[in-house]
Amino acid sequence: MSRLPFVLAASALAFTTAAAADTGIDITIYADNQALVQDTRVVTFDGKVQKIEFKNVSAQIRPETASLASSDLRIIEQNFDYDLLSPAKIMENAVGQTITLVRTNPATGQETREQAIVLAANGGVVLQIGNRIEVLRDDGLPVRVIFDKVPPNMRADPTLSISVIGAPGTREAALRYLTPGLGWRADYVALYDDKSGTIDVQGWVTLTNNSGTTYQNANTVLVAGTPRLLGQGYNGGGRGYPQPGDNEGMVEAGTESGSRERLGDYYLYPLAERTTIANLQTKQVSFLNVSGAPAQHGYEARFGWLQTSDTPISAATIYTFSNSAKGGLGDQLPAGVVRFYIRDSKGQAQFIGEHAIGHTPMGSKLAISTGQAFDVKAQPVVEARTKVNDRRWKTSMRYTLTNALPKPVTVRVVQNGLWGDVRISAESQRSERRDADSVVWLVTVPANGKTDLTATFDTRY
Repeated sequence: MSRLPFVLAASALAFTTAAAADTGIDITIYADNQALVQDTRVVTFDGKVQKIEFKNVSAQIRPETASLASSDLRIIEQNFDYDLLSPAKIMENAVGQTITLVRTNPATGQETREQAIVLAANGGVVLQIGNRIEVLRDDGLPVRVIFDKVPPNMRADPTLSISVIGAPGTREAALRYLTPGLGWRADYVALYDDKSGTIDVQGWVTLTNNSGTTYQNANTVLVAGTPRLLGQGYNGGGRGYPQPGDNEGMVEAGTESGSRERLGDYYLYPLAERTTIANLQTKQVSFLNVSGAPAQHGYEARFGWLQTSDTPISAATIYTFSNSAKGGLGDQLPAGVVRFYIRDSKGQAQFIGEHAIGHTPMGSKLAISTGQAFDVKAQPVVEARTKVNDRRWKTSMRYTLTNALPKPVTVRVVQNGLWGDVRISAESQRSERRDADSVVWLVTVPANGKTDLTATFDTRY
């Protein structure tokens, strides 16, 4: 497409329909790339059938969700005009029309004008000028095209036009619609203090606007929850972000109620001040700031049934804390990513890993893995497997735990895959049956030492 200058006649920009004057925008943003926009404007009704134009609506508006509310108003029809003005688009819409071609002589500066009919505008512009056919080229020569008017279906901004009959007078009218392209996620920064066994956590709302429109001075509320959207999947805002129902890090679900406002089964996070959400912008707002909450650092080794290894396997580094009102973070935690830091010997905070969490009710206990331990290893070995009879097997397992740190550590050893009527007939340390599928041992490994954990399982397979 030739990139030529275009000139519009000034009269083309004066629409005859009534425009709605700006008053205020309220936006409710969900964490699944969906938002509810409530755009309230002052409209003058003349008592007859008239077209009201709401400019600067979202370029991704779902027109079927749009509704206009005002007193003494009847809606006849509504249209969403999303074919926006651009040099390429206006030329495509001018096919079959007559335009004015202006050429400037580089040597003399003299202008010449010719009438031309646009024959085609796919991949280039083909014109009929008198009896000849000419292809416009982007060769740097001073050429511009003048159009007499804007095509009726094109707009400088995304525009929703609504034909209405309203009682005469000036009053507020509220346009409400759903749109994708606006979303948010929660991001957490956690600083762990190994000496005091505490954690500082900052929570940030990260807002993104890819809707194609800027929302000026908007009153914004964020919703932590997952409304059902037909035919639309979850979009958490980027690769590596969690599904809201993904609660991998939650050890125990909380049962506490806080003071945060609810909306049905969701929680609301209103921004304290009105804010402008610019198109193609990412904005961060703080919603959580807690210092000195109790936390523990530990290790976990998790194995499948009959898992055996010829080499030691790194244990997972685990940080455990709560979001309860007493002794915790004291708030509900929307789904997001927790990034962990710890201070080095110079007191500088250093990144040590990250983990996704799902929507977490207050009072929950979380155990979050930040990566694999360098000095703490675990090696599972199937030492013997004996068939007792046609219905029973006896399996002897040994778990060798090693610790190269100059201090003792506790490793949470989890054996999964224990379906059916599995019974532990012998073990070197007492276990705890957490569920039908797994047992857990809390094993202390001495500084610069190792510990062997053994267990014999009586199973039907």
